[in-house]
Amino acid sequence: MVTVKKVETKSELKTFIRFNYELYKDNPYSVPDLYEDMLSTFTEKNPAMEFCESAYFLAMKDGKVVGRVAAIINNKANKTWNLKNVRFGWIDFIDDEEVSSKLIEAVEKWGKERGMTAIQGPLGFTDMDAEGMLIEGFEELSTMATIYNYPYYQRHIERLGFEKDADWIEMLMTVPRETGIPERLSRIAEIVMKKYDLRIKKYTSAKKIAKEYGQEIFKVINEAFKPLFGYSELSQKQIDQYVKTYLSFIDLKLVSLITEADGRLVGVGISMPSMSKALQKAHGKLFPFGWFHLLKALKWKKPKTLDLLLVGILPEYQGKGINSILFYDLLPLYISEGYEYVETNPELEVNEKVQSQWIYFERRQHKRRRCYKKELK
Repeated sequence: MVTVKKVETKSELKTFIRFNYELYKDNPYSVPDLYEDMLSTFTEKNPAMEFCESAYFLAMKDGKVVGRVAAIINNKANKTWNLKNVRFGWIDFIDDEEVSSKLIEAVEKWGKERGMTAIQGPLGFTDMDAEGMLIEGFEELSTMATIYNYPYYQRHIERLGFEKDADWIEMLMTVPRETGIPERLSRIAEIVMKKYDLRIKKYTSAKKIAKEYGQEIFKVINEAFKPLFGYSELSQKQIDQYVKTYLSFIDLKLVSLITEADGRLVGVGISMPSMSKALQKAHGKLFPFGWFHLLKALKWKKPKTLDLLLVGILPEYQGKGINSILFYDLLPLYISEGYEYVETNPELEVNEKVQSQWIYFERRQHKRRRCYKKELK
């Protein structure tokens, strides 16, 4: 018999986090989250708690943990989109239909008690968390910013009456190391820069970029992502946290800022070496030796693949070729640094503006993930 219990103690929260590591410890494609990051995510240290409610549940069978799920209400997103949705996130379970049923039932009950009328997921607290259930690309290495799950998850969720709410796709692009930066891309980038009097701005100091553009980077992200599916605008506390988190460790050569002549930021592209294999070697732990694998990937023995973490263009400049300027700046660096592939973060399948920027690359769509939704009766 399967029972579900709400996480009440720090020890139970640790069990909640570690269940994913146990379920996927022998999977060559799953990339574990850092344990310390997860502890912060599920506690008051997470600035999203200002506008989110949450509860975490464990499924038990024969005295063992066999599943987990987070129930989340993002009040800001619900207000923005005029919804009453409860989210399920960080869902993991063994291939047992009773387990998945009981986990979803727990989220539904918790949501209905708080007046929610629909359930959707997998989603996190905000769009800066991993979201979407993997439904294609199970034999592709995951990334630090995305969810990996076994193929049977989709069968379980659809059996419970969930339907597609939105799909994201991911692309793997080949860096043109032999041919160099495409002539068409260079020509368009130079025309666009001249037409709108734009500049490419680079930094070598993390403190300086944080001071001069840290806030503006995430304000551009807010404006660029605002119209997209379910987006929850980043709060000031979130922006402060991400400035501190992101800009302190990324390779600033791989950050491209596009500004107007007076310095106003209109576009940003942030990429970094793939941390996937390093995180696998670290087994989700910074200590005692996990930090070494991460630092090695960042500084000494870089992987052949880059993750394109964030690309944001102000709405007034979208569709005007600004993306070409980002890659006009970044592609030569990708080539000189010896990278062979660039992997995108999930992008909505209906977001043609985003997908049009990859026309300069040899590419393949290698993953697809889905957000599901169901009305609560």
